[in-house]
Amino acid sequence: MSPSEFTLSSSAEEVIPSEFTLSSTAEEVTHGIDGSGLAAIVTGTTHGIGIETARVLALRGVHVIMGVRNINAGKIVREEILKEIPKAKVDVMELDLSSMASVRKFASEFNSSSLPLNILINNAGICAPPFTLSKDNIELQFATNHLGHFLLTNLLLDTMKKTANESKKEGRIINVSSDGHGYTYDEGILFDNINDESSYQRWRAYGQSKLANILHANELARNFKEDGVGITANSLHPGCIGTNIVSREVGQTMPLDLRKSLGKIVVKTIQQGAATTCYVALNPKVKGISGKFFCDSNVAEPSSLGKDTDLAKKLWDFSMNLIK
Repeated sequence: MSPSEFTLSSSAEEVIPSEFTLSSTAEEVTHGIDGSGLAAIVTGTTHGIGIETARVLALRGVHVIMGVRNINAGKIVREEILKEIPKAKVDVMELDLSSMASVRKFASEFNSSSLPLNILINNAGICAPPFTLSKDNIELQFATNHLGHFLLTNLLLDTMKKTANESKKEGRIINVSSDGHGYTYDEGILFDNINDESSYQRWRAYGQSKLANILHANELARNFKEDGVGITANSLHPGCIGTNIVSREVGQTMPLDLRKSLGKIVVKTIQQGAATTCYVALNPKVKGISGKFFCDSNVAEPSSLGKDTDLAKKLWDFSMNLIK
């Protein structure tokens, strides 16, 4: 399957169910796909599904730019990928999503590199830390999981639009969310108390940030459709994966009702956990599909808040004000 499969269509296509399931791996959902000529930025590629996402995209011929907070850890991952795939194109760039200055520096350096950008995978995230403010005085989970990616996407859009126009290949933005987006505050997003320590509940704040990922992708999709831009935006739940995003100490703080709901979920391997991200990034069955939420490499239903268009618009305006 050649990169020409990504050529833009004049209208969004009907969602075609895939044959893949929760047990499918990232290699399986991209089998036979030739991603050569495509370039992708993937954030959070020094652990878990981020590493596997970068590895599988590189395996399929995509030029992968790893956005990492720890540059030395990123270089180690790059060397491991090159050891397995000697012809892989993998670069490492420093990126701390909790710092707007770091995000601006990363975007400026990338935009100055003259590299194309076909795919942006907003994957990095933190989970349920004690209340902390970022360098920009924003609650850390909201800053890292949502706002940093919101700013990054905003700063890279011109490059993505230019790439889509010149290559005639569909651009794709993927926000890695979570089914945990349903476990948020009653109003969804605490617009008036986003940085209020007394209102902070670490697991609901995590759910809030993951809800924001979905709403961000949905509003991007709406804007792209309205403006006739050849880029899609989708969000996804990778599955419940045994990675170090949740430490044993943090896991012990999980509320009982959330524990019970997670107890019914099948734990995936990292290879399975990266599958939906790689599917949405590369598989031609997703061509023209935008503003959807994926799970197990198929379209799924987010919570009612995840489909709230007014909330998505309000979050967009709120986020734009924060990054100014």
